[in-house]
Amino acid sequence: MYIPAHFREDRLDIQHELIRSFPLGTLFTAGPGGPMANHVPFLLYADEGGRGTLRAHLARANPQLAELAAVEECLVVFGGLNGYISPGWYATKRETGKVVPTWNFVAVHAWGKPRLIEDPAWLRRHLEDLTNHHERAQPQPWAVDDAPADFVAQMKRAIVGVELPIARSEGKWKLSQNRSEADRRGVVAGLRARGAPLADLIEAEMENTKPS
Repeated sequence: MYIPAHFREDRLDIQHELIRSFPLGTLFTAGPGGPMANHVPFLLYADEGGRGTLRAHLARANPQLAELAAVEECLVVFGGLNGYISPGWYATKRETGKVVPTWNFVAVHAWGKPRLIEDPAWLRRHLEDLTNHHERAQPQPWAVDDAPADFVAQMKRAIVGVELPIARSEGKWKLSQNRSEADRRGVVAGLRARGAPLADLIEAEMENTKPS
C-alpha cells in the first residue's frame, strides 16, 4: 500500500496488537480464477516464524481454497479504528482556510505462502484455540467439547485449515502526523465530541512522537 514516511509503522509488536484487536482479516488471492477476497477471523501465533503465523479456516465449499492451493503468495488485510476528519476541527482553517477533509485509519497488510491443512488433529487444535481465545471474556465460556462429538466431527469435515507464516508485513497509521500539534489537538477534540475512540489513538501517537 502507499505509505508516506510519517504514516509508516514498522514495529512488529504494534502490528501484531492491531491483528489481535481486529482479527477479522480480508484474505486476498490473485490466482487462476482472478482476484478473490473473503472475510475471515484469524488467530495470530506471534512466536511462530520470524514475523508470526496466521491461522484460520474456510468452508470446504469456498472456491478460494483452489486459488490458495495455486498461488505462491496471498495477502491478508487487517483494518483497525478509522474515522472521518473534518477540516473544521483544524486550527489552520481559522488561520488560512487552506484545509480539506481526510480520513484517518490504521491498517496492517500481511503476505505469505498459504498452506492448506485437512489433518483432523490440527483442525481440532485450531478450533479449540480460536474458540478459547474469543470465549475467554464470556461469563460462562463455551467450549468445543460442549457440542456433541459427532456434530463436531461433522463440522470439521466441512472446513479446511489455512496456515500463513508471515513473510512480510506493512503497517499504516494515518493519524494526522502531517498536521501541526494545534491541528491534531483540534482533531482529538472533534472526535471526542462524537465519542469516537480514534481520539485516544491519535493522542497516544502524539505522545509517542514528541521530541525527547
